[in-house]
Amino acid sequence: MFGTLARLGGALLLALGCTAIAAAAEPNLTVTVAGRATTYAPASLLGMPAATTVNVANDVAYQRDMSFRAVPAANLLGGVAPDDTLRFVASDGFVATLPASLLLARSGAVAYLAVEPADARWPALKPDSPTSAGPFYLVWLNPERGGITPEQWPYQVARIEDVPPLLKRYPMLAPGASAHDAVRRGYAVFEKNCSVCHTLNLGGDATVGPDLNVPYNPTEYMRVDALRRLIRNPQSLRRWPAAKMPAFEAKLLSDRELTDLLAYLSHMADRKAAVPALK
Repeated sequence: MFGTLARLGGALLLALGCTAIAAAAEPNLTVTVAGRATTYAPASLLGMPAATTVNVANDVAYQRDMSFRAVPAANLLGGVAPDDTLRFVASDGFVATLPASLLLARSGAVAYLAVEPADARWPALKPDSPTSAGPFYLVWLNPERGGITPEQWPYQVARIEDVPPLLKRYPMLAPGASAHDAVRRGYAVFEKNCSVCHTLNLGGDATVGPDLNVPYNPTEYMRVDALRRLIRNPQSLRRWPAAKMPAFEAKLLSDRELTDLLAYLSHMADRKAAVPALK
């Protein structure tokens, strides 16, 4: 009898332990806005009345038409003002900083947070990797109406938080007071397309790619034509199958925007931050 009770007790403890492990392993999303932090599990998001199916044409992550269960991003941003800034932090170090006005829009380009269901996993992003774009992925309907770029589709999102604008948090990114208009436009290009993966002068949120000014700025060691080629198609200059940098085709980054970006980088080469000594 006591042996049976012991086995039953052991089985109960094992079941409770497995349940606890499963709960701890369940991916969660933390949304910190307007002074409040809320944690969501996939099931709680999918259970919202606003949850719906969105059909995304030529999805950025999967490069094909996709269908997702999703919640309007605006529904998660109560108390956020249109002139606020939202930071989307991905589990791989990618960080996208987006104007709240884009995320709160209910017409034109409309943002949705796609949620990967536990019982209907999304496809892997690459054939040799089991990783999907989940569990949380910011997708857009009609992105062309808002000038949305691929860098504004963060996937594998872990946190969403309202933050001050990038320049306010990292003044070392700012062009000098005498910078001409092309340099200032180039900073806007950097913020939208480059700061999601790179820091500059050791300022920024992302950790995917190298710093773009210290110890050296790419304009200091690469010819302009080669740097343009690198940005347009990284694999055409450095063949590396594991590289993460995407190609910025002309439809995503115009020739003028690319010229302005290079003007900003060249300008910042003379405005370096002090480099900590390597240990």
